[in-house]
Amino acid sequence: MNQTTTTYLQAQVVDDEIELTLVELSQACDAPQEQLTLWVLEGILEPRGQQPQEWRFGGAALQRARLTMRLMRDLEINPAGAALALDLLDEVAALKTQLKRRSAH
Repeated sequence: MNQTTTTYLQAQVVDDEIELTLVELSQACDAPQEQLTLWVLEGILEPRGQQPQEWRFGGAALQRARLTMRLMRDLEINPAGAALALDLLDEVAALKTQLKRRSAH
């Protein structure tokens, strides 16, 4: 007999134009507010606003926070290590974009 495997994927489209408060971002990525504040201090997240009560995060911050959660959980690294990994991933993405532009000419 043939076995059928069913895989369920969950996805969420996030508009870059949205603005999330610290509380909303915390709920959306299932991370404590204290941890998100630490990530801001590490440079992982860059909110608009001066004080945590004023902070606003765009859609890209939600994706970055979720990626940070995965990096810290799966690789068991601290926030500084996650910040370094994210910087390297950003650099790789920029280099790929640059290569695509050059190959298109």
